[in-house]
Amino acid sequence: MVAHRETVAKDKRLKYRDWEYWGRPVPGFGDPEARLLLLGLAPAAHGANRTGRMFTGDRSGDWVYGTLHRFGFASSPDSQRQDDGMLLTDAYITAAVRCAPPENKPLPSERTNCAPYLVRELELLEKAKVVLALGKFAFDAYLGVCAANGDVLPSPRPKFGHCVTHQLDSGITLLASYHPSQHNTLTGRLTPEMFDNVFATARRLLAHNSD
Repeated sequence: MVAHRETVAKDKRLKYRDWEYWGRPVPGFGDPEARLLLLGLAPAAHGANRTGRMFTGDRSGDWVYGTLHRFGFASSPDSQRQDDGMLLTDAYITAAVRCAPPENKPLPSERTNCAPYLVRELELLEKAKVVLALGKFAFDAYLGVCAANGDVLPSPRPKFGHCVTHQLDSGITLLASYHPSQHNTLTGRLTPEMFDNVFATARRLLAHNSD
């Protein structure tokens, strides 16, 4: 995975030949006081691996930041580069895997190797109340971290489903969504209305939590 990320950063895509690719593990981004945590799959080869910011510079990011902006979490619907002034309020974005994987398909072992970074972020994000898992890979990664930390998971074990919520003993509500990949958005498996419904659900959960 490291070799792939560095090769992509060196060879580049033709349209980005003038970019100096980030080409390193991509850190999380957002409000350290966030109550909403978005957990993605991994940096895109020519998105976050190029720009250095999660979900920035690709079509999936257009969906994520556009929706965050509509629901009041982002200062702009357009996230293109690290120095564009984007700010998140009450939201933080990270990923289960920190380096761009070949074919955007990280191995379970790579998820395991990256897990300590997610564990530490979760420790630091003390105010997080809702974890929005974008895709089953991220959903499973979060449950894996919970289990490794000794948290008691519901029985039967929570199952992934679009806009399905699971209340965990830790006080976190785990909310799931189909990933806004082009495979899902171009085929209609995930529509703008469906994605909006996920964030409307997150907003309701946060409002209920503050009561």
